[in-house]
Amino acid sequence: MELDYETLKLIWWGFVGLLLVGFAITDGFDMGVGTLLPFLGKTDEERRVIINAVGPTWEGNQTWLITAGGATFAAWPLVYATAFSGFYAALILALFALFFRPVGFDYRSKIEDPRWRGAWDWGLFIGGTVPPVIFGVAFGNLLQGVPFHFDAETMGVTYTGSFWQLLNPFGLLAGVISLVMLTFHGATFLQLRTVGAVQARATDAIALSGKILLVALALAAVWSTFLLDGYRITSMPPADTAFMPLAKTVVRESGAWIGNYLAHPWMLIAPLMAFGGTFGAMRASADERPVAAFILSSAAVGGVVLTAGFSLFPFVMPSSTDLNSSLTAWDAVSSHHTLKIMFWATIFFLPLIVLYTSWVYRVMRGKVTVESIRATTHTSY
Repeated sequence: MELDYETLKLIWWGFVGLLLVGFAITDGFDMGVGTLLPFLGKTDEERRVIINAVGPTWEGNQTWLITAGGATFAAWPLVYATAFSGFYAALILALFALFFRPVGFDYRSKIEDPRWRGAWDWGLFIGGTVPPVIFGVAFGNLLQGVPFHFDAETMGVTYTGSFWQLLNPFGLLAGVISLVMLTFHGATFLQLRTVGAVQARATDAIALSGKILLVALALAAVWSTFLLDGYRITSMPPADTAFMPLAKTVVRESGAWIGNYLAHPWMLIAPLMAFGGTFGAMRASADERPVAAFILSSAAVGGVVLTAGFSLFPFVMPSSTDLNSSLTAWDAVSSHHTLKIMFWATIFFLPLIVLYTSWVYRVMRGKVTVESIRATTHTSY
């Protein structure tokens, strides 16, 4: 089967989006668990229950982030280079926060000193809290446009912003949504995997974080629709050709981000998943149906990520200082040959990843209890 260049560009936009959704759903809940750790675990044994709820799977979950980064580098090299230059300080901060996770998991229970374990509990909290905020702020700034431009002669990219400029009101709102969303998702996982007092506190956390998430999502929807200028392409070369970013014409106008939903109403499934999944997970949790709550929470997380992606399409990284430098799914990609090779590699390996991940979750299913921690105190985290 021969795939034309335009089709491959669209497929790879979908692949990268799928990887981001996979990362948000899988690594998202264990980051949420890290955020909840100091608050839901009142004793050392309860905190060990919380840690071991995600202990068997957190490392595998992080591979989704690595895979998404690798796919971005291979499929969208201009986006990778520009983003890692412009968001360098923010990404380094997220990376250093993530360092607490492997070290915290491995060393936290090696020494029985309460001060030692308490310090690592807060380290795991940092590792579960800071990255979601950073990722959310980054998405918030993508929807506003990032201050970069390409030089017409050398095609070198220049970023003219700063780390502090990323912390603008809408960017911070997006960071709050990301953090609360993953905290909510982590709480549904703990309700599914724990019993007793920890499960009861997780249920309370679902009710509180779900309400905050619904309010924050509604605020972001109103803000992005009526108060935030979006981007629209007015002219560009054929999408099945290779061309440089400056070959198109882009305008910024009010309400542009809802244009895709008006043109393609089926895309409304994403925001409906976000709101409906959150509300449904809250109801399922209150009705003591943790499996349904976790599934609906996963749908909500996927819906939020897809809403951002559908709103931006075909933009991947809009430029706020030189509109025509904005990077899109059509002009930020690798060559036709590269995309084709990676397509077949993905078709082969992605199902394998999903299969062995599903097998791991099946093997590791079941409740984590204080009694099970006591029985395996020297082998558990």
